[in-house]
Amino acid sequence: MRSGDVLKVVLAALLGAGVVLPARPAPVAAAGFVERYPATTAAMRAAGAPYADWAERGRRFLAFDPRGDGLAVEVLGDLAGADAIAVLVPGVGCTLRDFDRGLGGVARRAPAVQAAGLHAALRSTDPGARVAVLAWLGYDPPDGVLAAAGAGAARRGAAALSELLAELAARRPRARVTLIGHSYGALVVGLAATGAPAQVTDVVALGGVGVGTDRADRFGGVRFWAAEAETDWIRRVPQLRLPGLGHGIRPADPAFGARPLPVAGVTGHDSYLSPGAATVGAVASVVLTGGAGTGGAAR
Repeated sequence: MRSGDVLKVVLAALLGAGVVLPARPAPVAAAGFVERYPATTAAMRAAGAPYADWAERGRRFLAFDPRGDGLAVEVLGDLAGADAIAVLVPGVGCTLRDFDRGLGGVARRAPAVQAAGLHAALRSTDPGARVAVLAWLGYDPPDGVLAAAGAGAARRGAAALSELLAELAARRPRARVTLIGHSYGALVVGLAATGAPAQVTDVVALGGVGVGTDRADRFGGVRFWAAEAETDWIRRVPQLRLPGLGHGIRPADPAFGARPLPVAGVTGHDSYLSPGAATVGAVASVVLTGGAGTGGAAR
């Protein structure tokens, strides 16, 4: 290994352990339930553009904080009456500034756009279903690939997500909850799924880098699903786990044992929930019924 490569590996390990940089600020969990809507609407109006426009358009948020990289938890659908709830967690580089427009201005990378795509697929699959989708930027994702080599941000995110799951279990005890993690977000939902309330029945990894364990059966009765397109660059990430470096087997690796989701129509790393991709329809079936439809076993 060249000296430059050794330096990158060492730096990644130090970043993951929190040695090189100070720890990121702790994430803010979504406090309360739908009664938070008026407070977050007022906060968005006070924050000015573009957030004030979100409020004027009637968008609903459980949490909103424009400080630093920002936090936001948007709700699509009727959360108070939902029988099925999907929580979508984004990955590396996502900030509040990119929540609508996407990292680098690429819309398909935006949590709000991905959540809207899933919500549309849910309504198309079953127009009468009472469902809600949460675009959950409730943590501070790593800023880049090197920082993402460690699990520190994911652990903090999982702690915040666990608070939300406890709230959902208390407020909607009969609702089924599906956790969906994209890229590094798969690690967040994987960690949060351990010890999650019984309402969490399914976990979905889309282009996931890892989930905190190397076997799907470690999640007990929770069904684990994974999608990974052949053109997804995540396939080039080494599957290793060292102190502060790496996340082990990717959830789409057959050795992990997840239930595979179809990936026809998916290109690259960010289009799993885009219109025309087979994955978004299969994920909608998982959210609604706990099954991936007729194409659930295709790869």
